[in-house]
Amino acid sequence: MDQAAQAPSQVMPGSFADLAQKVSPAVVNITTTSVVSQPTGGPAFPEGSPFSDLFREFGFPGMPGGPGGPGAPEGMPGPAPQQRSNALGSGFVISADGFIVTNNHVIEGADQIEVEFYSGDTLPAEVVGTDPNTDVALLKVESDEAIPFVQFGNSDTARVGDWVLALGNPLGQGFSASSGIVSARNRELSGTYDDYLQTDAAINRGNSGGPLFNLQGEVIGVNTAILSPNGGSIGIGFSMASNVVSQVVDQLQEFGETRRGWLGVMIQDVTPEMSEAMGLSVEGGAMVTDVPEGPARDAGLQTGDVITSFAGTPVEDTRGLVRRVAEAPAGETAQVVVMRDGDELTLDVTLGRRETAQGGGTEATPDEPTESDVLGMSVTVLTPEMAAELGAPRDATGLVITGVDAEGPAAEKGLAAGDIITDVNQQTVTSLADLTARIDEAREAGRQSVLMLIRRGGEPLFVALPLGEAELAE
Repeated sequence: MDQAAQAPSQVMPGSFADLAQKVSPAVVNITTTSVVSQPTGGPAFPEGSPFSDLFREFGFPGMPGGPGGPGAPEGMPGPAPQQRSNALGSGFVISADGFIVTNNHVIEGADQIEVEFYSGDTLPAEVVGTDPNTDVALLKVESDEAIPFVQFGNSDTARVGDWVLALGNPLGQGFSASSGIVSARNRELSGTYDDYLQTDAAINRGNSGGPLFNLQGEVIGVNTAILSPNGGSIGIGFSMASNVVSQVVDQLQEFGETRRGWLGVMIQDVTPEMSEAMGLSVEGGAMVTDVPEGPARDAGLQTGDVITSFAGTPVEDTRGLVRRVAEAPAGETAQVVVMRDGDELTLDVTLGRRETAQGGGTEATPDEPTESDVLGMSVTVLTPEMAAELGAPRDATGLVITGVDAEGPAAEKGLAAGDIITDVNQQTVTSLADLTARIDEAREAGRQSVLMLIRRGGEPLFVALPLGEAELAE
């Protein structure tokens, strides 16, 4: 932060033309192709799913029983030929030998990936590695000639008000530039390792994976998501900070996967009241609430310890500690300073690897309701079969919108059947109970809306959904 505070003030450029001309050759359009099963004349929803019932009820053209639909025998679905589905995104080259960075959601599930360069040339690309946690993917193309590339800048020096330039392929329109400023820093949206720059540079569908440049032509962010009530840009876009992306890319280049450090503790922020009650002489820190079997227990950490420093870096809060531990290589020995009973202790912890320590996703409770009406929409728990129907990975988790009240808040904000809700108020939701809990928490806190992260056609979209008056439980 000190370095950012001391950065020189920027002068408004008379034009972005020189900058755009300099960096455009390294920016690419990405087209992905996947093979899906599609019933003849209708959407890809097999018989028996809530979506096939929904479309039949409203007479979707081409569906059995709908206008123009084939008269399939009772209980017999129509044929399901293979159909190729295309998706568009953006990316940028980071080395002369053809390494390309984009978003994971741009290429997830793709059978073929084609990269189009500013020159108009196209090359096939292969996936080197992906990290869904930061939505980063690394691709590689082969070329006989050196490819123009750009370099990562230091996102920590970006200040609110700095000019930025976004390049990409918005709405499939080809190479396009938009300018704006950094409107906020250190945004945490839905992930453990989030560190987003917020910008008012126009970012739309298709910009995902594209670069956000500073005036020096350095990449300080990867355009990832927007906050929008209607799916279009309203001047609130989010770019994953380059200091996060570059570390992930280094690991993907070296290992083809991420290898984050793992301390093995449950932690919570230390409030001023807790600090006073414990007689701590330091502010901030992370209190250890549980020490399961793992590196921290082996090193002697205990419940009630307050971690004040990790690997020589002061710990301000739990978020900072989690990110700092993740950045440390697995297997590295790090010094952890803790306050225990008024004394300062220094412990040496040999870090484990988070990817091997983490368990599987949380499953919905078997006996909970299967569907619920809330905030003007009907939702149900996402199953592997539904995920496949909607073009999402079969192991995806969340809630699926199965219906929307035309006069309710969900419809007003542009939500639709088939949208997948993955997070509410920056917390993962995998069950109806999770959704209800997030809504209740927001109401108790006096909030007027909840922030939902949805996936629509593989693209992430944030929607602020009004709560309105509390609904009566049936």
